[in-house]
Amino acid sequence: MSKKIVLTGGGTAGHVTPNIALLPTLKKLGYEVSYIGSYNGIEKKLITEQGIPYSGIDSGKLRRYFDWKNFSDPFRVLHGYFQARHILKRTKPDVVFSKGGFVSVPVVRAAASLHIPTIIHESDMTPGLANRLAIPAAQKVCCSFPETMQYLPKDKAVLSGSPVRQELFEGTRENGLRFTGFPDDGKPVLLVIGGSQGAACINAALRACLPELLKQMRIIHLCGKGNLDPSIRHPGEYVQYEYIESELKDLFALADMVLSRAGANAICELLALRKPNLLIPLSAAASRGDQILNARSYEKQGYSMVLEEEKLTPEILPEKLQALYENRQRYIDAMSSAAQSNAIDIICGLIESCSNVT
Repeated sequence: MSKKIVLTGGGTAGHVTPNIALLPTLKKLGYEVSYIGSYNGIEKKLITEQGIPYSGIDSGKLRRYFDWKNFSDPFRVLHGYFQARHILKRTKPDVVFSKGGFVSVPVVRAAASLHIPTIIHESDMTPGLANRLAIPAAQKVCCSFPETMQYLPKDKAVLSGSPVRQELFEGTRENGLRFTGFPDDGKPVLLVIGGSQGAACINAALRACLPELLKQMRIIHLCGKGNLDPSIRHPGEYVQYEYIESELKDLFALADMVLSRAGANAICELLALRKPNLLIPLSAAASRGDQILNARSYEKQGYSMVLEEEKLTPEILPEKLQALYENRQRYIDAMSSAAQSNAIDIICGLIESCSNVT
């Protein structure tokens, strides 16, 4: 008789892609996988593309500010709870794994009411409201940062890291060279990932010091939608793309170092891939400051070099990247010994132990 697991989580891609990263290992372990998400969230498209059975439920957002929907959304959450109970009673999973987001709260609470063990994962430094509501109903709570452990019940907290898509490990340097048109002569390669949010200041600083940087390295620049500059042409030295999908694994394989924002999932990928990196976190003025906390944690653990956005200038950027390259082995060694670099094995081990209890 096959084991069954229900995955949940949604609202943003960050609440879904770690679930997708678990799929190959879960299937290898013999799990029949299904998913509970919202009716029309991003998770529906991402999960159905994987061929996973998907069930939608009502999902209300729990806000800490005034909105007229605050009066109706609690009823949607309650309706979602009863819908989730009905789905769980029908599917009879051995375990539920939740990646967070507001749609996960009724699912986790429904699982607890049916005595189905639940594991939840928190990517950010401090648990979000949805996970704080779900934690009392969970058997284990996985997290990506050592600092998060202080916010979690001691008997539930597990430092696991965040699951990373297996295909990112399958790229080759040769394919990366072919795709970019770079020569294979040993010159360092920098991969720049500005991210969809706030890429403008990174793009501007990078392009302002491009002649200086190209003396030291070749550059692959993922500059974001609408941010290409066709006037910049350095064939064989600098390439720019709005975004990359299937070839990203090959660009990672080719890159000697990475310049990136500090979103939780993005930096977990850099850690898993052991890529020396310079993080430029989104400023507190443009965010709730979580990227700054993420970056400082990785800096403290020796995984990353950090440059605040406010200090980013065309003069300082070449200096920082040169220092990163010269000290790259130190960062690789630190990442290689990281406790949270084998997230899939850790999380699937917990899933197995919870399944065996039922």
